Amino acid sequence: MNAAVILFPGSNRENDVCRALEQASGKAPARVWHAEDYLPLGTDLVVLPGGFSYGDYLRCGAIAAQAPIMKAVAAHAARGGLVLGICNGFQILVESGLLPGILMRNANLRFLCRMQHLKIERTDTAFTSHYRPGQVIKVAIAHGEGNYVADEDTLARLEGDGRVAFRYCDAQGTLGGAANPNGSLHDIAGIYSENFNVLGLMPHPENLIEPIIGGTDGLPLFLSLAQFKKAA
Repeated sequence: MNAAVILFPGSNRENDVCRALEQASGKAPARVWHAEDYLPLGTDLVVLPGGFSYGDYLRCGAIAAQAPIMKAVAAHAARGGLVLGICNGFQILVESGLLPGILMRNANLRFLCRMQHLKIERTDTAFTSHYRPGQVIKVAIAHGEGNYVADEDTLARLEGDGRVAFRYCDAQGTLGGAANPNGSLHDIAGIYSENFNVLGLMPHPENLIEPIIGGTDGLPLFLSLAQFKKAA
């Protein structure tokens, strides 16, 4: 799998996601600076990593969404190429229009950094085939603006099309209430594009790929991507 990880001023999770991609696919991804106009030839997957692009100022992700490389990312997505945005990367995807909705300040107005349970909504996508239907996983969250908001029509389309990828839940898989850390509507932690080739999520699966660092619940996402490319 040929992956390209996009670096913006302030990105700081690129090493984590590069390590996860290499562990899953056996191939180190390319690193692409935000000022570039083109993706490497043969790119299968583009990853927008977490971090604090442009200091997370002025609506997180809004400035990064205007970077020259984002035109190439949008063209890649339009061709059916895979795109994954994690945390700040998710914010950039909604700000650039590749995914609907917006990410607001957390409901309690505090930065959250802790472990969080998620429910896998479907396993027939390029990103989730190595999970079990309805599986509850535990991964890390670290964000100040992860409160997913969209108008009622958009939420209805997301739900009707099965485009909610992950929902916040407790250890038993129960949704709502205290299990939702940031107030996201419909407990949404991640969503797909219309063609299911773009995924944005707030949690950090790249940080849970080895037992020695606390768990492996994030690894199946990267194994799913690697297997999808082999089968293509």
